[in-house]
Amino acid sequence: MKIDPERDLVIERLLMAPPSLVWRCWTEPDLFRQWYAPKPMQLTAVELELRAGGRFFMEMTGPDGQRMPNEGSFLVVEPESKIVFTDLMTQDFSPVEKVSDDFGPAFTAVISFAPEGTGTRYRAVARHASAREAKINLDMGFEQGWGIQAAQLEALLAKMEETDDRAIQP
Repeated sequence: MKIDPERDLVIERLLMAPPSLVWRCWTEPDLFRQWYAPKPMQLTAVELELRAGGRFFMEMTGPDGQRMPNEGSFLVVEPESKIVFTDLMTQDFSPVEKVSDDFGPAFTAVISFAPEGTGTRYRAVARHASAREAKINLDMGFEQGWGIQAAQLEALLAKMEETDDRAIQP
């Protein structure tokens, strides 16, 4: 995928876990809930209908009780390889009337998982409609927030790798 440096924001890491575990963290609500919200935020609701046109829903709750729901639609679901979702549409590719302002400008996320050595090359790309919208998200702390998420994902994966059954409870 070609990156547009004006409109695309990118986070990339080499995670020391196989793609199958990284995939689980993105696709199992109980695992997703443990890492996706940058602390001290928490995910209090998660729905992941893993199919093209399936519902992507989460609600973040802040330490002050502020709730921020975000709904979207999966566009691509390729097991252990790629997830593409957007908050520009809802379930079954229905366009949204208005995107929630809580999360900043809407974008399409392209998340990829590629085997690399004994780990996974993890890449998250946020594709915006314009350079202006990308800049707004950048100024709102996108890189810091998604960097925290990646670190939290790494920590969860390390805990999963340490357990025999690789099942981590919330």
